[in-house]
Amino acid sequence: MLSSASVASSSLYHIHFLACHFQVTNQSLPPSNAFFGLIPAKRRADVFPLRASFWDSIRSSFLKNNNNSAQITEPPSTLIEEEEPLPQEIVLLERTQPGGTFEQIIFSSSGDVDVYELQDLCDKVGWPRRPLRKVAASLRNSYLVATLHSISRSPGTEGNDRKQLIGMARATSDHAFNATIWDVLVDPSYQGQGLGKALVEQLIRALLRRDIGNITLFADSKVVDFYRNLGFEADPEGIKGMFWYPRY
Repeated sequence: MLSSASVASSSLYHIHFLACHFQVTNQSLPPSNAFFGLIPAKRRADVFPLRASFWDSIRSSFLKNNNNSAQITEPPSTLIEEEEPLPQEIVLLERTQPGGTFEQIIFSSSGDVDVYELQDLCDKVGWPRRPLRKVAASLRNSYLVATLHSISRSPGTEGNDRKQLIGMARATSDHAFNATIWDVLVDPSYQGQGLGKALVEQLIRALLRRDIGNITLFADSKVVDFYRNLGFEADPEGIKGMFWYPRY
């Protein structure tokens, strides 16, 4: 499942390639926080040819001309360029509340997040506050931002729908092989209904549609089993999450 290669003789530089394919089951998925390599369950049949062509491209990308100046060339692409999948909106749940209020729970991968709404949601789940400018930057620089919104409509109030952010998760990525899921949260008043599972499931599916096959996340001890049930493995084949902190 894991193949690794060392670039240069120094032990300071190691590149590890995880070549695997995550299969989403029909089970709904849960929310996230310890290093979990989402090392999906099944290998792709084209793993080894792809790895070999990658190294071939590295070796062939540096050519010298007669003047001994370095020239960088891109290897001919063997992959068909595909358009980026469009953002999706999926109705996960529809229900009529006591009193006649109609509610829809909608998943979206459009990245439409108001940072003030997100801060309120973080307050509800007990997360410490972070500078809003950094929160906005993290959303802007994410590869994919997924949300859950509650859309409510009271009887006789057509056109006056109430939209509320009740869940969010995001993923960063190299846009080719790897993605890491961050900041999975669901409004406490909506927890216990399978919405956190659905949120992560749809996020994984959105990543797979973009041909991202290696998905990782960090999970605290309370949700380890939750992610195991989704196909994530803790420390797969001895791989450890490493952390560096400034020592002031």
